[in-house]
Amino acid sequence: MYIHEQDDWPRFHWDQEGQASRLAEVRHRQGRLIGRMEALGFQLREEAVLSTLTQDVLKSSEIEGEILDIDQVRSSLARRLGLDIGALMPADRHVNGIVEMMLDATRKYREPLTEERLFDWHAALFPTGRSGMRKIRVGMWRDDSSGPMQVVSGPIGKERVHYQAPPAERLSTEMSQFVDWFNGPDLTDPVLKAALAHLWFVTIHPFDDGNGRIARAIADLALARSEQSPKRFYSMSAQIRLERNDYYDILERTQKGDLEITPWMQWFLGCLDRAFDGAEIILAKVLRKARFWEQHAGESFNDRQQKVVNRLLGGFEGKLTSSIWAKLAKCSQDTAHRDILDLVKRRVLEKDAAGGRSTSYSLTEPPGKSGPKP
Repeated sequence: MYIHEQDDWPRFHWDQEGQASRLAEVRHRQGRLIGRMEALGFQLREEAVLSTLTQDVLKSSEIEGEILDIDQVRSSLARRLGLDIGALMPADRHVNGIVEMMLDATRKYREPLTEERLFDWHAALFPTGRSGMRKIRVGMWRDDSSGPMQVVSGPIGKERVHYQAPPAERLSTEMSQFVDWFNGPDLTDPVLKAALAHLWFVTIHPFDDGNGRIARAIADLALARSEQSPKRFYSMSAQIRLERNDYYDILERTQKGDLEITPWMQWFLGCLDRAFDGAEIILAKVLRKARFWEQHAGESFNDRQQKVVNRLLGGFEGKLTSSIWAKLAKCSQDTAHRDILDLVKRRVLEKDAAGGRSTSYSLTEPPGKSGPKP
């Protein structure tokens, strides 16, 4: 029996007294983080917001197995936020749609969540009307014409059904009830409301596709309401991506259980707490980038060098070789080699210790510096 088949669905309940101390700790950390971020100068604060939102968009899609181009996401966000980050690369309709949904959820957190708004989000996620090669119903509830909505894994012929959602004929009533609850007065703490909204929406699973991403956007909207701020300084989606297996496991256990959802609420609060740790990493990168450009103020960097150095400062993963430089800067390998040699000569870059077939490079750390301490 799935949770939505219980006689008292959707009367969720959990151990509120048992969660009170953990909630208080999380709320304390949330307030301290926001206070520290707001104390930054405007430019550093906006850079932190841009970095956080970039991770949020990228990681929410990665949870579903979709890899987006980081430069497209960052450029799309910067354009909509009015931030100057140098040359902006064009983003495709799909990336722009995901960015628009995320910004609508967090920037307009005071506006009510309506069925029409959810339809707009869904249409933004699937601008071509297709999910991969499959044509889907866009901007409307699913109709189950091809069978019940199921969450399935495994190869064809050996599929495992993890969850089966309520039938389509119930969706109008289910979603009306959910939206009324979300917008209505409630004594539930807004952070706990974010946890419950995430679970409730993804359990209804009202769309052909995109339910997980929209559930996480709804949670972000609720978290923005909990802070009364559109600024995002931490990413739940990035943390969920790190804990993706646990995320799916707790969802499956909860959706196959009864309406006592204490384990889900515990997991959500823990994940949120760990997301604050991720914000500390973002802050450290932002401060490191600011320190770097302060130290090199007045020096000349071409557009390619600025772009790649900023990628390195932002947490580039892997080894920087001339071929990687050429891909990042969209130039020839000869041009990349000249750019690199210029920065090595100026001691901005240094060769890594020998290892492997290709020479790789890293940013030179200033003498006596071991990294920023936020």
